Amino acid sequence: MTSAHPDAVCFDGSSLTASQVTALARTRRPVHLDPRARARVSAARPAAVRASTRRPVYGHSTGVGANRTTALDEDATQEFGLRLLRSHAGGIGPVVPVEQARAMLAVRLNQLLGAGSAIDVTVVDALAHALTHGHVPEVHALGSLGTADLTALAELGLTLVGEQPWQPGTGLGAPPRPLTLSSWDALPLLSSSALTIGQAALAATDLRTLLDRLPLVAALSLTAVHGSLEPYAAAVHARRPHPGAQRSAARMTELLDRADWSPSLVQDPFGFRCLPQVHGAAMDAWTALDGVLTVELNASAENPLLDGEDYYHHGGFHQAPLALALDHMRLALLGTAQLTTARQGALNEPAFTGLPPFLAQAENGSSGLMITEIAAHSAMAELRGAAQPVTLGHAVVSRGVEEHASFAATAARRLTEAVDQFGLVLACELVGAVRALRMLERTPPGDGELSRFHEAAAAVLDPDLADRKPTADVHAAAALLRSADLGLPIGAGPAVPVASR
Repeated sequence: MTSAHPDAVCFDGSSLTASQVTALARTRRPVHLDPRARARVSAARPAAVRASTRRPVYGHSTGVGANRTTALDEDATQEFGLRLLRSHAGGIGPVVPVEQARAMLAVRLNQLLGAGSAIDVTVVDALAHALTHGHVPEVHALGSLGTADLTALAELGLTLVGEQPWQPGTGLGAPPRPLTLSSWDALPLLSSSALTIGQAALAATDLRTLLDRLPLVAALSLTAVHGSLEPYAAAVHARRPHPGAQRSAARMTELLDRADWSPSLVQDPFGFRCLPQVHGAAMDAWTALDGVLTVELNASAENPLLDGEDYYHHGGFHQAPLALALDHMRLALLGTAQLTTARQGALNEPAFTGLPPFLAQAENGSSGLMITEIAAHSAMAELRGAAQPVTLGHAVVSRGVEEHASFAATAARRLTEAVDQFGLVLACELVGAVRALRMLERTPPGDGELSRFHEAAAAVLDPDLADRKPTADVHAAAALLRSADLGLPIGAGPAVPVASR
């Protein structure tokens, strides 16, 4: 449908994407609510009232958690919603960044438009207002076990009622006016992992850019060592057709289609030879994660779930699918990063390049990029820590009633950390590849995408080969790799636009 403003993002409860969440999180844009979706939210409350006359409704006429057996009388029901928000707003640790708070608002707004609860339509209007005008709640990072972000959303609830102030964020104009939230509103607002999903969407969007740039970096390294193209041959991958490996191999073949050298070796080390298998597995993991996120961004997972004229009590808030997809992604990312450090090691080895050790200016004891390789492995150590599967954890809470947890919230934070570390590891390889090509007075073959990428990288990296502090080069390379627009076409696989930070 047509949005009210050309730059507006239309929320309809069913078509939000991770890239849209990222754009909304990082740039203030108007929000438009689909009138049909908004009307469904308005129509849900009368249906919920009718259903509540026929049966108990968890969180409205009963307590929550182990208190589910406690029936609330009419007087208690009137004040129960606000008490629930106050008691659950117990988040601890640091306050999440503004972009993560905005991502949470976008996710929760879209989910609520699915009309799976009796929440008042004024709540979705207030969330839309906050997103449009740039105001965010103060939300603490810790408090979720992966079975709904109760503390974060309770803090949002207290902000909606005026007990916590809105933070300006990038805000212009007045924040939403305080609302009155009842027991019809409180638990439905909390029944989501909106912060976790928003954080995962941000990290996945950034990661897609880095995964797409990796073949460009690897192709520069392969050019420097005059490596073999046989590992990327279509015939090889037709016999073992994993989608990610096929896409990765085809991408390398496309980038190096003008290669005019004979390979130096019969077969190269794993860093080059196994790139399609290892990096392809990371691409497949990303595709799987994106599929889970697409579902979660548009899910009505409130417990109890209102559907038509009846309520269903269920466990749809449990984030096992997302936690497993995030664990898979971080483990796969670790493998592709390990090959990145392997290629950097090859660039530092005279047997592969014919250059002085560590790409030093001369064989006079100069250290060249010796410390850059060490720094890359330091970042790798952080990646290994972040790759530890959170789904190995276990928790029994609420007097034994809630006896399993996914820890998806931890998994999303770990992926955010992993994306930063992976970007630095890949940047170290890019610094080495550009330096080796400079020393060899060699450029990528042809004038296509790889050549243009090489020119962009060479333009931001200092050509001085003398021993000097390399930190600025690595950070410049990392910024280039994460930039939204290099003026280059997006590579193989589904493209995901990234808003700049």
